[in-house]
Amino acid sequence: MPTSVADVLALPAVAEGAPQVLAGHDLLDRPVRWVHVSEVPEIAGLLQGGELLLTTGVALPDATERLGAYVDELAAAGVSGLVLELGRRFAEAPRPLVHAAARAGLPLVVLRREVRYVQVTQAAQELIAGEQFARLALSERIHNLFTTLSVEGAATADVLRHTAELTGMSVVLENLSHQVLAHHTTGRERAALLRAWERRSREAVAGGRSGAAGPEGWLVTPVGARGEVWGRLILAGERPRADDHLLLVLERAATALAMNRLAERDRESLESHAHRTLLADLLHGELPPAEDVHAQTAALGVPTARRELLAVVVRLEAGPGSLRAGETPSVREQAQDREDAEAVTSAVRDAGVRALVAPLSRARVGLLLTLGRSDDPHAVLSRLADAVHDRLARCARPRRGRLGVSTPMEDVTEVRRAFAEAEQVADAAAGSSPGRAYHRLPDVRVRGLLYLLRADPRVQGFVERELAPLLAYDDAHGTDLLGVLRAYLEKGRNKSAAADALHLSRPTFYGRLATVERVLEVPLDAPESALSLHVAVLALDAVRGSEGA
Repeated sequence: MPTSVADVLALPAVAEGAPQVLAGHDLLDRPVRWVHVSEVPEIAGLLQGGELLLTTGVALPDATERLGAYVDELAAAGVSGLVLELGRRFAEAPRPLVHAAARAGLPLVVLRREVRYVQVTQAAQELIAGEQFARLALSERIHNLFTTLSVEGAATADVLRHTAELTGMSVVLENLSHQVLAHHTTGRERAALLRAWERRSREAVAGGRSGAAGPEGWLVTPVGARGEVWGRLILAGERPRADDHLLLVLERAATALAMNRLAERDRESLESHAHRTLLADLLHGELPPAEDVHAQTAALGVPTARRELLAVVVRLEAGPGSLRAGETPSVREQAQDREDAEAVTSAVRDAGVRALVAPLSRARVGLLLTLGRSDDPHAVLSRLADAVHDRLARCARPRRGRLGVSTPMEDVTEVRRAFAEAEQVADAAAGSSPGRAYHRLPDVRVRGLLYLLRADPRVQGFVERELAPLLAYDDAHGTDLLGVLRAYLEKGRNKSAAADALHLSRPTFYGRLATVERVLEVPLDAPESALSLHVAVLALDAVRGSEGA
């Protein structure tokens, strides 16, 4: 911090004079650039600003108006304060001088005992020089730190953490829509820092420059490079003073963030990073208090307090296309996962809904969807599903996706249960026939259950026991008796309807169905046999359907 009037008054050489502040008690934090001794009343024109002026007053005028003019000229010159030693000319400070100093906002201090000015100036200059050297050393440290962070491509969280440690204040990175992208709190609850963030941020207008802004006195600097500003970095605290040290740290941190974003072309957007980090904390970390979660999601533009919440999992199916030149499977998977997440994020914007979006695992993208009390869940989900399918179809590597949706959450603390449910529904839906825009628990039924159990050896053994003779017969004779059996069972054992579905004449269909009975050695008109075979066919479809997933 720069040497202030209060710092000089605290020096032993000054304290010997029993200093007493008569005006400007709340202005003693003014920085002092130099301590100057002068008895010349017309000294103001020779000063540059930032001086603490020492005088015995021997040459000061007697007239009230001339004393007022003397003080006004010093204030206009930017003097940090006036120190008057009593005894040589005045036993007490002239009342006009005190009133003029109070009116002009100039700190006025009297020394009731004699001091040696040479000792005062020497001690003050040593203090100022030491402070300036410390500031230079600190500036070099700040420069080296943020240069290292930029060169090493430090994560946003690391840049904000170092910024908070250097300033002792909470720091927030926001986008141009006043949504919080990342933050680091210091000695302040997260919920309190982020509460009503967008409204408070919009009040902090800085005009694209670095400095204090808003009723809370935040320190603000723009973040961007090459003429493109994409966010703001903010120091928030108990009305911080906009000194050079804080602004230097803030601006260097903003530069590091901007350079890191430029350097990493394939880096996910900070919005996506914020979504992914928050969802990861909710699903895998220590679950924060609900109030903190609501504050964070609201700051991201996805309010969750007093709203209906749904977990949605998009399960991506394999799409067509081969590896591109120079690609390895791992490179392709990473590119595909990134493209999938971007497609779903774009679909959320297309559908006009609010959701946190983040990849969950290989070929799965999760959404924490928030609905207003007046929203129709089916209409919102249908609109979202249509947008997701459309975006996936337009990708460079077109994909198909199945949407699994959880039952509504009573509170954000149920997020883990909801996402587990949505993921199970999405997996089960992958074994069902297409047609639904999205799937919920009542939609997947036994087909979904069998899809979830498809890897169980007991299920696979059951399929073999029930259908192995028929599958072997089809392989040996080039027939499709399995299709005949499937149609018969799907049509509720209505032979005429099954024949029509396969575009076969009834005698032909009846003959093939008789062959099925002979090969399997079971009566198809027995309810238990039909049920067992139907379950086996559905399980076989689930197993075969997973092979290409």
